[in-house]
Amino acid sequence: MISAGLVKELREKTGAGMMDCKKVLTETDGDMEKAAELLRERGIAKAAKKSGRIAAEGLVAVYISEDKKVGSIIEVNSETDFVSKNEEFKEFVNTTAKVVAQSNPEDVESLLNIKYIGTDKTVNEVLTDKIATIGEHMSIRRFARFESAGFVEGYVHGDGRIAVLVDFEGGNSELAKDVCMQITAANPEYLSREEVPEDRTKKEMEILKAQAMNEGKPAEIAEKMVQGRIGKFYSEICLVDQVFVKDSNVKVGDLIKSKGAKLNRFVRFEKGEGIEKAEENFAEEVMKQLQ
Repeated sequence: MISAGLVKELREKTGAGMMDCKKVLTETDGDMEKAAELLRERGIAKAAKKSGRIAAEGLVAVYISEDKKVGSIIEVNSETDFVSKNEEFKEFVNTTAKVVAQSNPEDVESLLNIKYIGTDKTVNEVLTDKIATIGEHMSIRRFARFESAGFVEGYVHGDGRIAVLVDFEGGNSELAKDVCMQITAANPEYLSREEVPEDRTKKEMEILKAQAMNEGKPAEIAEKMVQGRIGKFYSEICLVDQVFVKDSNVKVGDLIKSKGAKLNRFVRFEKGEGIEKAEENFAEEVMKQLQ
């Protein structure tokens, strides 16, 4: 029986994943040195050493089932933009999106321990192999999965830079694609006003009132101005309140209703958003690839 303490010690020593450490310790009957050597032989320790690097590039991808009842969206990060153009990496991202749709994992850790399609390896083992062969740190950052009573639709923009997944009732794929394009371009934070947190709206109204007061308006007039201006705030962050990118005379919510459809939810992933990127020049990046 391999103890948790032994697994922890090997993990700290090599930087390899917990499941990988447990596996090699079992195979070597708990021999720490042999287990560490086995990890190095398999490229896992080498891959683990790369895990401290910032991975802010990569790809986002979408998978839609044939019947359009299930869809998934995923972001897998790499260190450089070179890797996002690698066909082997693209295949891994797209296949892992399919794993998400078919297996419905709870989180990234669960996903890593699911069997990778067409192999007897886990997603984590295949990812580790890719890291070892491609030579960069890569990681699955996030994913989402929709199962719909209506249908799901997806869109990928900019060769894997932005991806959108929507869940519709009624309407058709053409409408869904148009809404995906809207979400891609306008980047709404919420579907409707009802989803905006109360404290967010309250804070915005305080700012708008202060602006009106600073313009020299009396308090009662400032209050009325706030009610008028808060609509602009909603039109920026709420999808159904946004002006449709293809027709400035129509709001997205009205467009959806006119087609007898209902949008239940959406998700938008943009590659690397929120990740602090290391400042490197292009020459350094190229040299790093050549080493």
